[in-house]
Amino acid sequence: MSLRLSSEQVKAEAKDLGFFACGIAKAVTVSEEHATVFNRWIANGGHAGMEYMERNTDKRLNPCLLMPGAKSIVSVALNYAPAVRMAKGELQFAAYALGKDYHDIVKSRLHTLAARIDITNYRAFCDTAPVLERYWAMQAGLGWTGHNHQLIIPHAGSMFFLGELFLDAEFDVYDRPVKPRCGSCHACIDACPTGALRKDGSFCSNKCLSYLTIEHRGDIPQSIAARMGDTVYGCDRCQDACPHNRFATPTDEPQLQPSPELLNMTRTEWQRLTVEQYRRLFKGSAVKRAKYEGLMRNINCAIKKPNENLIK
Repeated sequence: MSLRLSSEQVKAEAKDLGFFACGIAKAVTVSEEHATVFNRWIANGGHAGMEYMERNTDKRLNPCLLMPGAKSIVSVALNYAPAVRMAKGELQFAAYALGKDYHDIVKSRLHTLAARIDITNYRAFCDTAPVLERYWAMQAGLGWTGHNHQLIIPHAGSMFFLGELFLDAEFDVYDRPVKPRCGSCHACIDACPTGALRKDGSFCSNKCLSYLTIEHRGDIPQSIAARMGDTVYGCDRCQDACPHNRFATPTDEPQLQPSPELLNMTRTEWQRLTVEQYRRLFKGSAVKRAKYEGLMRNINCAIKKPNENLIK
């Protein structure tokens, strides 16, 4: 019989590396219920222009196709709750984008985690592959998916980056899913300015400010731009409204802290932002996802303040 890895050891190492939570699930095919929901979302166009979501569905639903021989999935969460935000009245960025690129931070620590538990045959992921991250975080007992479609960790909230290690080894103990605790609360749905979150539980990407200000490459519809407020990259309104985030503890991770230059930018300076300034401000940042042209589009939309009467 092959030696099983210690769940207690991997969790201790993950904590030492700065991860807020760590759980372990068996690498099995995604449940039929969840697969049905995902496939229906794609079929109904809920993913908007994110065509990559349509690809590799077989791998999304079966981790053993993404990593042949996978037996276990270690799910981790890194806290990014901000210690400081942009000044009120200035243009706003989603909290997750204030520091350095989370993809690099999380994956680097996952590689270190694998080395510490003496694993060489593995794959590390952080929002860069066809992995249903929230699903595996739930299976690993980290939390549940709330009405805002974010993973909510008990007594900690939803401001976390998720990452995974796919391993070809088994563990002595596996974690169990956490039951949802949103109940009848719909604060996040009420706070969504564009109706992207729906009371029937569905999510419409082409109305979501995070999608439109980051992934979307065309013009932002006036009816949506009218509801942007000061948001120019991402949107935290559903998270800010969530009562579970009252328990969030600001991160002390140096790499996730915003630079003084970023915090001190004014609306006028944003309007005059040059390509060179953009590259300096966001070197090593997730904001590069929107590109300079996309960010300037967002800035112009937010500052022009389209007439809110356009909203239907």
